[in-house]
Amino acid sequence: MKYSFTYRPLTIAIFILLSSSVSFSQSIKKQFSESVSVQVSNPLQTERKDVLVSIKANQLTDTGFNADAFVVMDGDKELASQYNKTDEDEKGIVFMIDALKANEKKTITIYYNKTGKIARNYTKRTQAELSHKVGGRFENREYIGGEFKNVDYLRVPPEHKDHSWFIRYEGPGWESDKVGYRFYLDQRNATDVFGKVKPEMALQKTGLDGFDSYHNMQDWGMDVMKVGKSVGVGSIATLYNKSALRVEKTDSVDCRITENGAIYSSILTHYFGWQVGEKKHDVSSRLSIHAGSRLSRELLTVSNDINNITTGITKDKVSKTITDKGNKEQWAYVATYGKQSLNSDNLGLAVFFNPEFINEFTEDEFSHLVSLKPENGKVVYHFLAAWEKEPNGITNEEAFRTYITQVATALANPVQVKLLKKK
Repeated sequence: MKYSFTYRPLTIAIFILLSSSVSFSQSIKKQFSESVSVQVSNPLQTERKDVLVSIKANQLTDTGFNADAFVVMDGDKELASQYNKTDEDEKGIVFMIDALKANEKKTITIYYNKTGKIARNYTKRTQAELSHKVGGRFENREYIGGEFKNVDYLRVPPEHKDHSWFIRYEGPGWESDKVGYRFYLDQRNATDVFGKVKPEMALQKTGLDGFDSYHNMQDWGMDVMKVGKSVGVGSIATLYNKSALRVEKTDSVDCRITENGAIYSSILTHYFGWQVGEKKHDVSSRLSIHAGSRLSRELLTVSNDINNITTGITKDKVSKTITDKGNKEQWAYVATYGKQSLNSDNLGLAVFFNPEFINEFTEDEFSHLVSLKPENGKVVYHFLAAWEKEPNGITNEEAFRTYITQVATALANPVQVKLLKKK
């Protein structure tokens, strides 16, 4: 008796896919001789997406881990990763998990070699940059001539003030595939928002054709928020004489791009001698962002016993203000939503903070504010902007309220990471 077999296209495709997956997994194991496993757990009863997982360098001390030759695998799937070498607050491995289901636990394997270099390349989904002019000169606080050059570090020259035409788009910028930000690296020291209409990185071409071009719609998006005398969104200030005093008067300032990676980027700024009344304070600011997220994280260290750090959001007559005092299961926040963008369309802004450190919710002439209590001189908060013209953007207040509640809950319940064993 003869038997005939018919292989359908779908069956063949699945067979090829499985064979390819096994082949890739075997190839990884041949390239890397060592491995260590970690368990990543989602404590929430809801799914979370675009999850950044961090394994600090000191957790890997006894493994012989080599930051120049490693790959992160979820079964047979390679995960985008990087090793942060310069960011001392987030030094170590970071990698992205597309999604974690409710209460899900995943075992992730990190393969590595103890010596040598094997580079892995991933789609760039974050960026941090700083660009200023070289080859020209200052005349009466304006920079004449020269051309822009990207740098990793700048000690801000004393001649530089707002509209000196020295720094491209007036300060450092950082972005994810969702949104971009900048802050003015001058006496204003306030944060602004670049709305994006596509996920590709955009900062590298922003402001090259003039300082005002990004105030109008470009192929990548535009500046969507007016800062003026306000705290913009998430800017550093202190409540002084019932108003927000930004980091305006200082002895000196320097700024460094500490990470500019595919999935995580950060900026470190030092403000020396911030004048607040009769006292001076030194401030260290670490701003960071990761792939798939609108959130910027601000980690501040302030000297000389400052009694409050205040931040918040610019006021706009057309926006609605939303506040929540938070609880053990959800961070607190102040937010606004409405047709407040410079494009006259919907823009949501929010700042999130641990409710344990709230002094008070308040306001001044220009901003909705929250005053926070430093703990041993440290303050942490997060902020975001959500523009309706983003790909799959948030287009109404109800959706924005749901979104910021989810963010506040996720911040209070971070993913749990446990180093299992060295295989």
